Amino acid sequence: MAEAVVFDMDGVLVESEHLWEELWTAFAAARGAQWGPEQTKSCQGMSAPEWAAFLTEFAGGGDSPEDTERTVVDGMIAALEGGRIDLLEGAREMVTETAARAPIALASSAPRRVIDAVLVHHGIDHHFKATVSSAEVPRGKPSPDVYLAAADKLGVPAARCLGVEDSSNGLRAAAAAGMTVVAIPNPQYPPAEDALAGASFAASDHDSVRRYLIGQLKEGDRA
Repeated sequence: MAEAVVFDMDGVLVESEHLWEELWTAFAAARGAQWGPEQTKSCQGMSAPEWAAFLTEFAGGGDSPEDTERTVVDGMIAALEGGRIDLLEGAREMVTETAARAPIALASSAPRRVIDAVLVHHGIDHHFKATVSSAEVPRGKPSPDVYLAAADKLGVPAARCLGVEDSSNGLRAAAAAGMTVVAIPNPQYPPAEDALAGASFAASDHDSVRRYLIGQLKEGDRA
């Protein structure tokens, strides 16, 4: 039986993947470069320093990666404050009920400023015993670093954690960490077949995932 759950954020808890793409596209366009689906696919799962370096080089505008990251993250915070980053249907119940049963953590490619702002804005921050940004570990997804760090912060071996993901590189990262992988495939950015094949359970709705998580968690008092 599992003892803890580690969630991704973008595409699992909130509808936000399209906003990252929108902001990357706008940044590149302002510098005369045409961002497309292939560039988005390359960046999904990258940590903020990784995608900022990629976007800076692609756009060719002479910005520093730090300035690039700041510009895009400012855009995400503005989108959140403008009501454009909503919780996905059933996400609140999934988090609340899972956290009542076992310790939960967040392992996200989003930078720390976005993670904290999103969780506080939606009033779910208190449910998480740990949150880790891939900017805080050596490598972003598909490397397992962010998931291993989250499990370590919970004090639970990764092999006893459920990892909930939506994207190809996220699914690969959770699997590489040795977690039992649960997939909520992103309909706008569907995961690759090889990545989805590593999931022990997959469902398009959060209610089904919530019931699966509860069913897999170890009986007993919350850690």
